[in-house]
Amino acid sequence: MKASRRKRSVESRVRRAAAAVGRVVRLMARLRSPQGCPWDREQTHESLRPFLIEESYEVLEAIDRGDGEALVEELGDVLFQCVFHAQLAAESGRFDIADAANTIAGKLIRRHPHVFTRSGRPITAAEKRRRGLHSPDAVLEQWERLKSQEKSEAGGRPRVLTGVPRALPALLRAHEIGTRVASVGFDWPRAAPVLDKIDEEVRELREAVTQSPARAAEELGDLLFSIANLARKLGVEPESALRHANDKFTQRFDAVEAHLEARGRSVHDATLDELEDAWTGIKTTPSRSQKRAGGPRRPSSRSPGRSSRGSRRRRDRS
Repeated sequence: MKASRRKRSVESRVRRAAAAVGRVVRLMARLRSPQGCPWDREQTHESLRPFLIEESYEVLEAIDRGDGEALVEELGDVLFQCVFHAQLAAESGRFDIADAANTIAGKLIRRHPHVFTRSGRPITAAEKRRRGLHSPDAVLEQWERLKSQEKSEAGGRPRVLTGVPRALPALLRAHEIGTRVASVGFDWPRAAPVLDKIDEEVRELREAVTQSPARAAEELGDLLFSIANLARKLGVEPESALRHANDKFTQRFDAVEAHLEARGRSVHDATLDELEDAWTGIKTTPSRSQKRAGGPRRPSSRSPGRSSRGSRRRRDRS
């Protein structure tokens, strides 16, 4: 009975989604028509590129804030960008949004043989038990193996790191590279050896800063790459952790400015000792919001065992 109700609920959501996405497609086609919007009509894949990136980051901000209402809006903005790009492709006769949706649906079916048959029907419970994929790590290894097989059958030379976008933020790209090579067993067994590696990189950086700027830049890059790997081993998404640190620093420095202004001073005129005294006092005094919440929220303090599947290992959809 529960399964039947759940199926009806899914089918209802599918019909509602189809109608809603269809409405967006129709609106987008109108905007691009001769009777539509001059701005929309002059856009290209290249001109829209920064908007897709910006909207994606706004989704992340909504997630970080835990703002469900904003998340609905920002996901809609990302969907609009996808429909916009598909509309441009449809106008040139290459593909449309249905082709994009069918492509990802086919990929999800192929790479989840522990969930679906080749035709896309759910496998039986007995078959699911027989296939025995019960951990995220086992699923990730199967995903990478199937992806490599697909590329080989398509005539390409499969490489583990093929498809990691160079356009990713460097810290996120380092995290993804580490995740990819870990899926084939090239990884530290625990976080402790990564910490040792970081200590080694710090020592090398100390030496490099006395040699040349180019050498220092190289060693600094190695250190950042090792830190990204430590984040992965701890189950922390490094971009989120760094965003949190940026926000925390910004809030504290704003408080330093307010502290000095209340005393008739400015950060531009204050001495370093005054700035440091104000900073220390603010850092050791919890804010009202922290007191209400029981302390600051620190994404990096989550234990590896409690990390979500998404934050622990990301699967590349390429």
